[in-house]
Amino acid sequence: MEGNMFDLLIKNGLIIDGTGNPGFFGSVGIKDNTVTIVRSDSGQKAKKTIDATNRVVSPGFIDVHAHSALMILNDPDHLPKVHQGVTTELIGIDGNSYAPFTNLEDLKRMIQINSGLEGTPDLPGFWSSVPEYLDMYDRKVSVNIAYIVGNSPLRVGAMGWDQRAPTTKELDKQKGILKESMDAGAVGMSTGLDYPPGSYADTDELISLSKEVANMGGIYHTHVRFPLGDGYLDPNKEAIEIGRKSGVPVHITHLLPSDNKGKYKGAKPILDLVEDAREKEGLDVTFDCFPYSHGGTRLTYFLPQWTADGGPEQIMKCLKDPELRKKMRADMDVGFARLGGGWDAVMITYFKKPHNQQFEGKTLTQAAEIMNTDPIEALFDLLLDEDLQVSFHAQGIDAETLPLFVQHPLQMVGSDALLLGDFPPAMAYGTFPVIIAKYVREEKRISLPEAIRKMTSYPAQRLDIPDRGILRDGMRGDVVIFDFDNISAPATRYNPKQFSTGIDYVIVNGEIVVDHGKHTGIHPGRALKRSQSGP
Repeated sequence: MEGNMFDLLIKNGLIIDGTGNPGFFGSVGIKDNTVTIVRSDSGQKAKKTIDATNRVVSPGFIDVHAHSALMILNDPDHLPKVHQGVTTELIGIDGNSYAPFTNLEDLKRMIQINSGLEGTPDLPGFWSSVPEYLDMYDRKVSVNIAYIVGNSPLRVGAMGWDQRAPTTKELDKQKGILKESMDAGAVGMSTGLDYPPGSYADTDELISLSKEVANMGGIYHTHVRFPLGDGYLDPNKEAIEIGRKSGVPVHITHLLPSDNKGKYKGAKPILDLVEDAREKEGLDVTFDCFPYSHGGTRLTYFLPQWTADGGPEQIMKCLKDPELRKKMRADMDVGFARLGGGWDAVMITYFKKPHNQQFEGKTLTQAAEIMNTDPIEALFDLLLDEDLQVSFHAQGIDAETLPLFVQHPLQMVGSDALLLGDFPPAMAYGTFPVIIAKYVREEKRISLPEAIRKMTSYPAQRLDIPDRGILRDGMRGDVVIFDFDNISAPATRYNPKQFSTGIDYVIVNGEIVVDHGKHTGIHPGRALKRSQSGP
């Protein structure tokens, strides 16, 4: 590079390159969004130089489970995530993606039914196809966006919102939509088998679709069908069976220990299941999880599946009908039994109507007391009044065995971060720094190179974006510079909106997005496509 000038030169840092190998001291040069590793200082010139003395220099972090799809379009600075060092996010997870929708009304219905997960912000426009959708992000947001197509839009596009099996023709149409989506850059197919309408797909339907994904070199990314069978191992057995019979690589998202006190408490049974699928059968199975003992989703999660048969309007109809409310109440037991702590554990947030702001951060039990009713009626009333958009999080994960999942070699990091309301789950602000601060520095459960691998090269490999996730010559310029001794995630469940600290610089596509801990106001993120991650 002598005689040429870098756009950016990062000097004197400890380079942890993302492969899992030990770090080394050197410099990282970036020119035209292309990395060059410089192992000795021989007078290289650069338009801008960063002195990374006493800092770690690593690839940008990749979030394999992000609920940012709509909120980042409304707020492209994306501060909660960039302050964690995130430079790439996978959206479209849980089966609930927003393209393709050839019918604008169906897109709006998808936004409504999923509003408790991903919000209803003002958007800069609408779209129909996957290319139009990805263009909404390209060079317009702070981080790179990778996309996976959910099976909900496949079903809606082929057969509407109904709870039934597809005809042969409708299944073929789903396959056609899936192929078009992957041709346009989607990395595979996601499912959220607790979330209608995608949850209406049975195992055979998912195997058939997954064969198409496998033929195109994609992955199957699944939020499993939690009520199935024993409610713990059986849901994950279904995911593995789909991989076994289709040949698709399976990625089980937020694989976490249950907080129930039953026979499956602990890490071993479920981790054995995943390990045996790989080691004894040779199946390609991976998973992600977040390092917190609480998690959240849309409040409609508690409603019986049949309430969404026909779309969000049908849910609203059920909420308005006293007799259907009685039936809903009777059918809610299975879903509710999976939560430890009952309604006292369910903290609600994300209200648009002023008279409901009083419920921000309250439990459903507390809200019911204020409303002079019981928690289930409060849940129904709030969903009805807020057009379904309410979010919640609950303490339902076994904190004692959680570290065994986080430190497992098959684990990668997915934040599952809801960016909604005054009380979003803490993972929205702290997931990635917690891995480094707690699991590496404080508890020494994982080495720093291994933690960085879990957040960089490993997810990049899984998502088939081969020019990200490693700092080596020729790779793209996504870089994080942080202070290992002081990186911190102060966000808590009860005080979540606190930015992580200790991350000095975040560089996306060779451009500085965070400088000395402050956002620079630029939005260089790209829409990354499968095996085609952009210039």
